[in-house]
Amino acid sequence: MPYVLALDQGTTSSRAIVFDGAGRPCAVAQQEFAQHYPQPGWVEHDAQTLWRTQAAVAIEVLAKAGIAARDVAAIGIANQRETTLLWDRKTGTTVAPAIVWQDRRTADHCAAMQAAGREAAIRARTGLLLDPYFSATKLAWLLDSQPGLRARAEAGELAFGTVDCWLTWQLTGGAVHVTDASNASRTLLFDLHEGAWSESLLGEFNIPRAVLPKIVDSCGIVGTVTAISQLAGIPIAALIGDQQGALVGQACFSAGLAKNTYGTGCFLLMHTGNKPHVASGGLLATVATRQEGHLTYALEGSVFIGGAVVQWLRDGLGLIRQAAEIETLAGSVADTGGVVFVPAFAGLGAPHWDPYARGAMFGLTRGSTAAHIARAALESIALQVADLVSALEQDAGLALAELRVDGGAAANNLLLQLQADLLGRPVVRPVVTETTALGAAYLAGIATGVWAGETELATLWRAERRFEPVMPAAQAAALRRHWQEAVSRSRHWASS
Repeated sequence: MPYVLALDQGTTSSRAIVFDGAGRPCAVAQQEFAQHYPQPGWVEHDAQTLWRTQAAVAIEVLAKAGIAARDVAAIGIANQRETTLLWDRKTGTTVAPAIVWQDRRTADHCAAMQAAGREAAIRARTGLLLDPYFSATKLAWLLDSQPGLRARAEAGELAFGTVDCWLTWQLTGGAVHVTDASNASRTLLFDLHEGAWSESLLGEFNIPRAVLPKIVDSCGIVGTVTAISQLAGIPIAALIGDQQGALVGQACFSAGLAKNTYGTGCFLLMHTGNKPHVASGGLLATVATRQEGHLTYALEGSVFIGGAVVQWLRDGLGLIRQAAEIETLAGSVADTGGVVFVPAFAGLGAPHWDPYARGAMFGLTRGSTAAHIARAALESIALQVADLVSALEQDAGLALAELRVDGGAAANNLLLQLQADLLGRPVVRPVVTETTALGAAYLAGIATGVWAGETELATLWRAERRFEPVMPAAQAAALRRHWQEAVSRSRHWASS
C-alpha cells in the first residue's frame, strides 16, 4: 500500500502525518514552537525553528509509522500562508525573523494607501483588501528594515517566500525556489485574473521582481528531498496554503461547498468554481488550487484569533492547564452570565478588517467566574464564524445547507453545538479532522498516481457527527446582537 507524507507547518506547531492509500492517518508527530512578540501588534517566528521542527517531526512520523522513505510515494506541504520570510540565496540564512500573518506592524502603510485611494484597484486585481495580514507590505517593510537589503534584493541576492517556499528550499538544499498559486494569491502581488505575478502590483508596493519565487501548480512534482537523509529521494508533489488544503481535504471540489477550519484562527472557504468572485463586502477572493495550469477559486472569510483564544486562556491567564480542559470548564455553566469576549488581540479580520481593534471583555460582574470567561471564549469563536457565514451568504447570494468543519478545535463538541445553534443549521464533522494535512496529501497523491483524481477523493470523505441546532432562534439572535455591540466598542482602540 502506498503512503503519502503531509507536512503541515502551522502558526503554533509543525506537524507531520502519514496517510495510507485510503486517506487514513497512520501516524502523527507534532512539535509546538515559540511565538515572539517584540512589540505590541508584532508577531514573529524564528525561521530556522520552523525548519528544524518540521524536519524533526517528518523524521519522527516515519519511525512511528514503521516505514522508510522508499515506502512514501510523495510529500505534500500545507502551510501558514501570509507569513513572510526573506533570506540570502547563497547561505540560506534569513536576514530577519519571519513576520507572521497576524502581525500588524504595517497597518499605517496600509492606511496610507487606502487614504490615497489605492484599495479599489488593488482589490479588483488581487481579490484582497489592503491589510497588514497579507505579505506585500510585510516584505516592503523587511526590505527597508536594514541598510542595503533593498539593493541586495534588486541585485538578486535575496529570496522572498511564504512558508511553503521556505520549506521547499530547505528540503531541496536550496535547489528549488517556488510557491504554488494558492500561496501566491495571498501576497497582494498576484493578479487573480491573469494567474501570475503583476508588474503593476510590484510597482505599487515597491517590490523587486528578482526576489520572487516561480509560481507552480498546487499539484505536481517540484523537486526531490536531498537535505534529510531519512527522507532522501521522496518527491515533493504538492504545495498548498493551509486553508485551501482543508478545502481539498473536505472534498469541497464544486461551487457552493464550504468548510470552516478552527485553528489558531478560523477560516471559512467556499468553492466558487472556475472564475474568481471578487467580493463586494468583507470577504476575500482567493485561488483554491492550480492543477495542470488550471485555476479554481474560493471566497474566504478570515478570523485572526480562533483557537488561539484557548491558548491564551491556558498560557496567558492560567485558567486551564491543557487546551482540551476548556470544554469541561465552559460546560460547567449554562451560559456566560452576560460576559461577552471579543478576542481582537491582533485586530479584527473579516468582515470588519480593523487592524486597530483590540481584545475586550464586557458584562463582567462580581459573580463572573473562570467558567463564564471560558464559555464566553468558546462563544467568541462561534460568533466570529457566524459573522463570516452571514457575510458569505450575502455576498454569494446563497444559503449554506450545512457547514463542514475541521481543525484542532473541531474536537470540541460544545463549540460545535454552539456553532450550529448560532448558525441555525447543521455543522458536520468528518471522520478525519486533520483536513489541512489531508488535502496536501491528496494533491501529492494525485500527482504521483496514488489517487486518480477528485472524483475518487470525494468518495473517501465520511461524516463522523452532525450537530443540529437546538437553541431557540430568538435566543441565538439575542446573543448575536450583544456580540455586535461588543465588537463595535472594541474597534479602533489602538488608534485612539
